[in-house]
Amino acid sequence: MVFSGMVRKGIALLVLLACIAPPLAAQVEDQLSAYTGKNAEGFLQPFADAVGANLNSGIFRSAAIPKVGWNVRLELQVMGVIFPDDVKTFNAITERGFTPEQHYSLAPTIVGSTKAAYVYGDGGTVFAFPGGLDLHSFALVVPQLRVGAFYGTEAIVRFFTAKVGDTDIGDMNLFGFGLRHSISQYFGPAFPVDLAAGFFWQKFTLGDDLASSNALSIGVQGSKRLASVFVPYAGLSYDSFSMDVSYTNTSYGLEAPIDINYDTSSTMRLTIGFLLNLPGLNVFGEYGIANQSSFSFGVGLGFGV
Repeated sequence: MVFSGMVRKGIALLVLLACIAPPLAAQVEDQLSAYTGKNAEGFLQPFADAVGANLNSGIFRSAAIPKVGWNVRLELQVMGVIFPDDVKTFNAITERGFTPEQHYSLAPTIVGSTKAAYVYGDGGTVFAFPGGLDLHSFALVVPQLRVGAFYGTEAIVRFFTAKVGDTDIGDMNLFGFGLRHSISQYFGPAFPVDLAAGFFWQKFTLGDDLASSNALSIGVQGSKRLASVFVPYAGLSYDSFSMDVSYTNTSYGLEAPIDINYDTSSTMRLTIGFLLNLPGLNVFGEYGIANQSSFSFGVGLGFGV
């Protein structure tokens, strides 16, 4: 993947989880070259929201955590979002001394229409708000390890590292760690459902200073095993996410550092899912309802509950 000028850092948000193919990355170079500051932030906002929603998905399954005994699972899961129409445009403003300064409320975001939008100024000048990639969904694939149990407590770890393929970008790293503890163990064996509570924290970095993000989810979960292998589950969580992106805009032959700081956003998330718990194999699917709703599905190999 070859990045020049602004794109070496400007599309860090897209490259960060290797989810944009090289042809699309080249296209984003031209689009971002028109933007700085708030426009760049608004243009990329749907991806920041999507990454946050995906990272805070697919964390838990069954709330049944044994008090003692081994429970080990290696899981591979897909977390995704579907973009609604209202995130495909944003309120942009003309730049670089264009007169008169104009606001345009239907400028495409990076997931919006591929067609550019134009406004007209003094002396027949034209300012172009570049088009997006016309994306309807966005997904991540993440490995996850679940290990328990110690007094009804299990640990969850996510880890992923890779070289982006460009020496100016650097390494891409994702690390997450969390704990869950059984609540239902304190209510005796006759309690009708399994209950658990826990937290999960994640940090993503790209290069030394190109992109950095943090995600945190704190919540409670409940589940009920039916017919020995079928386990419906649900959970309520408080999720937060923040991201910073830094790049150098080299358009017009000038170097200008650009910092995009996505303030910490938070949301309550209701998750509803099911788990098919076969010997040595788990298959699951779930849907999370939040400010940015998401879905997740995958498989787990191992033994235990």
